[in-house]
Formats: sequence, C-alpha cells, structure tokens
Amino acid sequence: MKRISYAVMSTLTALVLLLGYRTSTSSSTTSSGMVAIGASAPTTASSTGSGQTTSGAGSPPTGRSSPSSTTGSIPSAPTAAKTVTGTAAQTRYGPVQVQITVQDEKITNVSVVEYPNNNGRDQEINSSAFPILASETVKTQTAKIDMVSGATYTSQGYLTSLQSALDQAGL
Repeated sequence: MKRISYAVMSTLTALVLLLGYRTSTSSSTTSSGMVAIGASAPTTASSTGSGQTTSGAGSPPTGRSSPSSTTGSIPSAPTAAKTVTGTAAQTRYGPVQVQITVQDEKITNVSVVEYPNNNGRDQEINSSAFPILASETVKTQTAKIDMVSGATYTSQGYLTSLQSALDQAGL
C-alpha cells in the first residue's frame, strides 16, 4: 500500500511541475507590439560634405605611410551601397524575407522585412532570434551561420532568404 501511495504522489508531483513550467519569463516586445530587427556593421568613414571622405579609427595616423601607399597606386573610391532583398522563404509558421545592404562587397546591414508575427509567441521568438541571426551574418559575411535554438523554423527561413539575397548580390 505504501508503494502505491508513493507512486501516485510522485506522479502528481511530476504532473504539477510539468504543467507549471513556463517556457519564457521575459517579454521583449514593446508596448506597441513592434519588434526591432536588424544589424549593421560599424562604419569607419564619414563624409565631410565637400565630397571628401575622412578616415575613421581603423586608418593609419597622418604622416605615416600605409602598405597600400608604398605601391604607388591610388586606392579606389568606395562604391555606393546596394540593397538586395532575398526571396521570401515559406516556413511552417509563415514567410521570412531578408534584405541586405552591401557596400564594397561586404554586408553592412541586414534587416528582416517579412516574418511571422501572428501571435505573441511568434513575436517573442522573432524579437530574440532575428537580432542574433543578423549580427552573425554581418560578422561572418556569409549564410553559413548557426541557427538559433528554439527558433529552428525561423532560422531555416532566414538562412534560405539570406542565401537568395547573397546570390542576387553576387557574394
């Protein structure tokens, strides 16, 4: 009789713990329900308004020569930024579409223009997954990045659309 009561009590305890488990304790959406998504690379050059470009922290100080200046060639001017939108990737929960900004054959910005946001769970997943995916894309400059745990379908759609955008941009 004692064994039966222990089995029933442990089963009830496990059931209460299982049903009481909350998958998330934080809410990262804003009061308007909007999700800020995107990442951009830091810039090292800025325009002075006179058509000249000033160098940022990554350039050598004035008075010292850089390796590229010893060859006698003139460095090429930076190309204009180009924005490319990948095809929408259909996921289990809705389409995901990525837009990238490319300058000098480098990804400088990634934004997600279409994504599932039908309910609070979609918004919660996307508000945490897309910034991570976008940041990794800008850092690695490729679509070969890890997926975000807990956002498998979203990550797969993101990577499919990102690869489409990279192909269109010729990267």
